[in-house]
Amino acid sequence: MTDQDRFIDLADRLDAIEEEIRDRAYEQLAAAVRDPDSEVAREAAAIEKRLNQARRAVAKAAAALRNP
Repeated sequence: MTDQDRFIDLADRLDAIEEEIRDRAYEQLAAAVRDPDSEVAREAAAIEKRLNQARRAVAKAAAALRNP
């Protein structure tokens, strides 16, 4: 296995992690929409923001591994 193959393998694994983070962010967004004025909604919105920040970082890492 070449170094590039290893990088692609890591990038593929990061893609799976990004998808999982996206799903969890969506769950938080759905929770916030159910009762937008509640404390739970405010917490869910903050969590969703953190998850999306992490998701973007993971996507960026995957792209960096794919592009030499």
